Amino acid sequence: MNRKMRIMFMTLGMAAVLAIPALGGFTYKVNKPHLGGDLTPVEAYEMVAKDPDRTFLVDCRTRAEYQYVGHPEGAYNIPIRFLSTTVGKKGYIEVVNPNFGKDLLARFNPATDTLIILCRSGNRSCTGSNEAVKAGWPEDKVFNLMGGFEGGKNKNKQSIYYGKRWAGGWKREGLPWTYTMETALMYKADVDRSSAAATGQPLVVADH
Repeated sequence: MNRKMRIMFMTLGMAAVLAIPALGGFTYKVNKPHLGGDLTPVEAYEMVAKDPDRTFLVDCRTRAEYQYVGHPEGAYNIPIRFLSTTVGKKGYIEVVNPNFGKDLLARFNPATDTLIILCRSGNRSCTGSNEAVKAGWPEDKVFNLMGGFEGGKNKNKQSIYYGKRWAGGWKREGLPWTYTMETALMYKADVDRSSAAATGQPLVVADH
């Protein structure tokens, strides 16, 4: 086989590998029990597209994940945990956002708005769903996004993606996502603090 043919087959093979997540063969599952419902990434995308004025994506990952890993287009960042400056066994330790429910209420209306909560792979979003219901949302208006933004870890030891987040998720489904940071979608408490500082106005906020 000549070099040109080898390159062609390598290219076709790589295209086939990259196309696998979009073939619809991945089975999503709920990572842990929670209040509210569950959606696959495609179902979530379709639900938002059907009623964009009353259905919202809430990205409960840390600010750093939202900014540097990327996020679904139109997703609001309301962290359920914050990165601290304390180093633990697996890196920086995260601390709970005690105002997560209040932060949701500052953005959305439980009487009219449906929330689809997402995280990296579908764990924190289950906790976020519970907190949304505690804050006043009816269970039929709260959904956990199975697979999250990045998906679960690939468990196939023969795969070059073994151990990587390459199993389902919004990003792997090829749904719209971006690195662009829009002030209207960023964590509202931070935006409010920045606005107050810029105008010299006092602002009283809860201590995170």
